[in-house]
Amino acid sequence: MNNRTSFALLAVLTAVGTLTLSSAYAQCLTCDDAIGGKMATNQMLLRDLPITVWTDKTTYDHNDKIMVHGNVATVSKMPVTLTVTSPNNSIVTIAQLDVNSDGSFETALMTGGELWKQKGTYTIKVNYGTFEKSNKVLVELTGETSASSNNCGSSELYLKGNYCVPYTITGGKVTGASINSNDKSIIVKISADEDGTLTLNPDKSVLDGIFMVLVDGQEWDDVEIGDNSVTIMFPAGTEKIEVIGTFVIPEFGTIAVMILAVAIISIIAVSAKSRLSIMPRY
Repeated sequence: MNNRTSFALLAVLTAVGTLTLSSAYAQCLTCDDAIGGKMATNQMLLRDLPITVWTDKTTYDHNDKIMVHGNVATVSKMPVTLTVTSPNNSIVTIAQLDVNSDGSFETALMTGGELWKQKGTYTIKVNYGTFEKSNKVLVELTGETSASSNNCGSSELYLKGNYCVPYTITGGKVTGASINSNDKSIIVKISADEDGTLTLNPDKSVLDGIFMVLVDGQEWDDVEIGDNSVTIMFPAGTEKIEVIGTFVIPEFGTIAVMILAVAIISIIAVSAKSRLSIMPRY
């Protein structure tokens, strides 16, 4: 092979290599542009939505942790209201979350406990100021729950809302117990084959200020009331004992109180904002 032929072959190889590198470089630029365009599109969508919410996963087990993240398009001086509902549409929890200066917010939800015992789809809804500014995300809870429907011990009364009241009884057995929010009392159903006694030691957060006892609907004097404890001497055949105080935990516990408080705060905030928007500007 002479020198002229060698130079010609080298020129051809150089040209092919240059074209290959140029093509590869162009493809890389195309890939970067596609990724950048997708990110830009997502950011534009986030800005267009008043509020967004998402979780770190879509499926969780019981006694797991759900990380909730979100973003609001326009930051104002009010919190995000978060509500979680169970598969049967019952309120699981409600909370208010602070919004960061960049519009982001986050919180962690623990799936253990009585209110998370159901399997199925839970709805996490967020609201920001007005009902129009809301969004939601769905998560699935699977597996067996470690929390039973009754976490009370054998010597404790179970009250709806997962409250436990220590008790002792002689001459009969307890067949059930419930809260009477209207009369601020705890009602205990018993089956008594003979005369006996029933002693209750409720926590003050459950029942406080005990001052009266009814046995089968009649005011009863054969009682001893101590430091938020009461002992009732009952006759054979007694079916119902009602212990009345100055305070009793609501039947649906603190969740109902939280819902009411958040609802009132939201109404006040929306009303104030509406009032400001209709004021004339000079």
